[in-house]
Amino acid sequence: MASENVACLNHIARESTDIKRLAQFYKETFGFEQVESPTFDCEVIWLKLGSSLFLHLIERNPDSTLPESPWSATSAVEDPRNLPRGHHICIYVPNFDSLLKNLKEKGINVYEKTLPDGKTKQAFFFDPDGNGLEICNQCPEL
Repeated sequence: MASENVACLNHIARESTDIKRLAQFYKETFGFEQVESPTFDCEVIWLKLGSSLFLHLIERNPDSTLPESPWSATSAVEDPRNLPRGHHICIYVPNFDSLLKNLKEKGINVYEKTLPDGKTKQAFFFDPDGNGLEICNQCPEL
């Protein structure tokens, strides 16, 4: 349970020129559910996974001079083998093997890795906007 005296992650935000497409990807791939969001001066979609992981998808500001995604940056990274040491979000999934198979069937380029403990499997890939993702089969112990 969150406490007012303890810091905790509130949400992760991703901007996109097509938040509906991105929302569909996260719903189909991980089972995120769309939740009610306030009205802003741009289009937003808020998603929730489980009881505590919130993802806010925000319509990209057309006047922004920031790179839209890792793929539109000056030195784009398209190979998921670079993700273990790069920016990514990791999501524990209890159905690791079936989700991995599903990603491959969709033609998504995946880099697989097993940690030295021999138990923890990881798979790195990109969402449709080029944001780095990792799935793993082990939930961290608290």
